[in-house]
Amino acid sequence: MRLGIYGMPVDREGLDYVVEAERLGVDSVWVPEFWGYDALTGLGAVAALTDTIKLGTAIVQLDTRTPAMLAMSAMSLQQLSSGRFLLGVGASGPQVMEGWHGVPFAKPVRRTRETIEIIRKITAGERLVYEGEMYQLPLPGSEGKPLRTAVPPVHVPVYVASLGPANLRLTGAVGDGWIGNSFFCETADVFFDEIRVGAESVGKTLNDIDLTVSVSCEITDDVEEAGRRHASGFAFTFGAMGSATSNFYNDAFARQGFGDEVAEVQRLWLDGDRAAAAACVPLEIGLRTNLIGPIEEIRRRLREYRDCGVNSLRVGPMGETLDQRLAGLGQLQDLVSELNVTDTVPHDDRSID
Repeated sequence: MRLGIYGMPVDREGLDYVVEAERLGVDSVWVPEFWGYDALTGLGAVAALTDTIKLGTAIVQLDTRTPAMLAMSAMSLQQLSSGRFLLGVGASGPQVMEGWHGVPFAKPVRRTRETIEIIRKITAGERLVYEGEMYQLPLPGSEGKPLRTAVPPVHVPVYVASLGPANLRLTGAVGDGWIGNSFFCETADVFFDEIRVGAESVGKTLNDIDLTVSVSCEITDDVEEAGRRHASGFAFTFGAMGSATSNFYNDAFARQGFGDEVAEVQRLWLDGDRAAAAACVPLEIGLRTNLIGPIEEIRRRLREYRDCGVNSLRVGPMGETLDQRLAGLGQLQDLVSELNVTDTVPHDDRSID
C-alpha cells in the first residue's frame, strides 16, 4: 500500500505541504484541475523543491490542450523531475468542457484512446503520423509535415480517470494506472472486473495496472458526526457535477447499489432544496468511501483497501492549518508503513473474497 496526497502547490503553504509530505515518506502528490488553477504549472515548482515524491496530475482535462501540447508538457515535467512525473488524464464532463472551455464533449472514450496513443508516439520519439477518428496528423490537406520530437524520448506513465464500463476497459487496455473515486471496497469488482477485461484484451493482467483510489481521512471518535459531514458533501457531486440526464458519478454509485438514493439527492438538489439534498445522502456513503474513525478503525479500513487490490490511496488534506494537516498525514503514513511491514500478504488475483 502506498500513500499519495492531493496538493495545490500554488503558494508557499501549498509547496511546504508537499515538501513536508515527502519528508514523511509519502509516495506521491496529485494536483487536480477543474475551473481554477491548472494541474501542470504547480508541479514544475514542486519538481524543483523535491527529490523523491512522484508528481501526478489528477487530472488534466482532455481537449483543453492538443495531444502534442500535452505530450510536450509531460516531457518537460519528466525532465524537470528526473523521471518522477505521472500523467493523469480524464475526459471531465460536458458541463466543464462545453461551459468553461467551449469545446464539444463528444466521444470521450475514443478521444481518450487517441490522445494517449498520440502521446505515446511522441514520447517514444516516433515520427508523428496518426490516422484516427478524432485526430489526423499531419492535418489532411495542410502544409503540415510528420515531425519527430526534438528532445530525447522519455517514458511517461499515463493514468486514466474512469468510471463507466467502456472507459474502465480502455484504462486496462491503454493505461499504466487508474485514477479511481466513488469507490467501495465491497463492490471493487464493479470497477476492477472491467479494467481486467481491458487489460487482458491486450495481453496484460490487472496486476499490470496501478490502481489508485481517492479518499478523505479523519481520525476521530465521533464517527457518525464526521461520516454525516462527509456524506453531505456528496450532495454537490450528485446534484451539480452533471446534468439531470448525465452524471458519471451518479451512474457509478448506482452500479454499486445506491441508484434510488442518489436519484433522490439529485432531485432535491435540482429542485433547489440543497439542505434537504445534503441530509438525504446516506451516511453509509460518507463512511464507506473514506477513512473515518479512531486509529483501530482506520487501520482496519486500510487493510480492506489493500485486500481488495488497491495499490495507492490519494488522500485529501486533513485539518485547517498546515500543522494540523501534517500531523494527521504523519499519523496516516505511520499506519500505512505499519501495514506494509507487519501485515503483508500476496494478492495476485486482487480478489475481495
